[in-house]
Amino acid sequence: MSGSAAQPIPPLTSTVSNPPNNHHHPKLQTASQEPSWDKRRLVGTVDYDGGKRRVAVEVPGLGRDRIPARYRVRVDGSRWQVDWKVSEVVNKVLELRHWEDIEGVLNRWVGRFARKNFLLLIREIANTGSLEHSVQVFRWMKNQKNYCARNDIYNTLIRLHARHNRTDQARGLFFEMQEWRCKPDAETYNALINTHGRAGQWRWAMNIMEDMLQAAIPPSRTTYNNLISACGSSGNWKEALKICKKMTENGVGPDLVTHNIVLSALKSGNQYSKALAYFELMKETKICPDTITLNIVIQCLVKLGQFGKAVSLFNSMRDKRSECRPDVVTFTSIIHAYSVCGQIDNCKAVFDMMLAEGLKPNIVSYNALLGAYASHGMHVKALASFNLLKRSGLRPDVVSYTSLLNAYGRSGHPEKAREVFDLMKRNSWKPNKVSYNALIDAYGSAGMLTEAVEVLHEMEKDGIQSDIVSISTLLTACGRCGQIVKIDSLLSAAKSRGIELNTVAYNSAIGSYIGVVVLVRWGNMTSP
Repeated sequence: MSGSAAQPIPPLTSTVSNPPNNHHHPKLQTASQEPSWDKRRLVGTVDYDGGKRRVAVEVPGLGRDRIPARYRVRVDGSRWQVDWKVSEVVNKVLELRHWEDIEGVLNRWVGRFARKNFLLLIREIANTGSLEHSVQVFRWMKNQKNYCARNDIYNTLIRLHARHNRTDQARGLFFEMQEWRCKPDAETYNALINTHGRAGQWRWAMNIMEDMLQAAIPPSRTTYNNLISACGSSGNWKEALKICKKMTENGVGPDLVTHNIVLSALKSGNQYSKALAYFELMKETKICPDTITLNIVIQCLVKLGQFGKAVSLFNSMRDKRSECRPDVVTFTSIIHAYSVCGQIDNCKAVFDMMLAEGLKPNIVSYNALLGAYASHGMHVKALASFNLLKRSGLRPDVVSYTSLLNAYGRSGHPEKAREVFDLMKRNSWKPNKVSYNALIDAYGSAGMLTEAVEVLHEMEKDGIQSDIVSISTLLTACGRCGQIVKIDSLLSAAKSRGIELNTVAYNSAIGSYIGVVVLVRWGNMTSP
């Protein structure tokens, strides 16, 4: 990094470009247009008293007039049966907790007698991301006499379970659909491969593709992309490249999504130079990158210490003629780049630039800024950023609290660091190993060895094993306090815990021994 970091970093461009507009909103439905029963549409309402205009998503579904005649006789004239739209049913279900009487609401819905409404209902509830409500609705649905198992219903639920990392439940749905004589299709296998890929189970994903081939279902580009992603997210970049090659040999050409997944796989496998070489190959073959591509390239450049190139690429993305506009991920990566090379003022400048361009920082963005201040012990600015994070409506996470704790520790305020640590626990966040090590370092840096050792015991009592960082921090603290006896005890404790000491730990121990000897000699020289 030393050779690259020494290069001058180009200044940030000050041009504020228009915020990206990548979302194409459909036009509002007018009264003269007849909507399709299964299509989503936007409906606008105006509150003249409040001076507000609201836009809501509406899905009509099949109503009373389009259910089978034998059911229509049962609901006509009944006050208890209500002809709700599908979107209205979804809203009423979501108003209830998942253990409340959801079936009571669904049994009042006239549209339940139209089998085609079941897919719409599951699709709309799944789109909200509520797994518990979706499971309850699906359980009710299977008990309806007119229910018929469908691939698209199961595929929707498998994808939803994947979003919640419920791998076993997703596989259970895969076998259940076959019990209902519903044959899995390409989308089913793709969804299941994606489920295991998100869980880092790339071997399972490979086995599912083999099952797919045995079922005489040809893999699609999505299949290969999911499989490459499964390998890449597990750090198995070599296998990801093999699948990409096999994909081309089988006549399924890679697209930009494929290339981005391969780049991400190389980055996850710490193959930053290979990722940059792959990007150069993309440019040679006239493949136009997008923002995701350039974000990965910037992150690789930062990891290699090529900060100047990273900022130059960032500035080129902000040019008005650029087709790849920087997003929140781009700005966050540049904040991290300036933090690593010690230019803390530029971290805040980039953060403010992000706000000026109409982008909303996420929790990672705030944590990057907090981490920049924490690494230099700037506790006042770190606290200001922490408060700004809370005012934005986001909830601080473990990384946020640990960064603030670290800021106080590095600035010589161990008591404040302890307050932040306790606040994290009160707010239902469980401290991780990094949090405990930061608190140990806060006490150790202040020469409070007893308190630091107590935190180590608290850490292990909490079920978190100490590591080489914990031991090295305590060894350094021993030197500050002149405790030679405790140095030996710590080395023995590390050995008994199976912690293999590295060069840093031994240097800490040696430095502590030397420091204690110097203190003793100085005391002898100055004593009368």
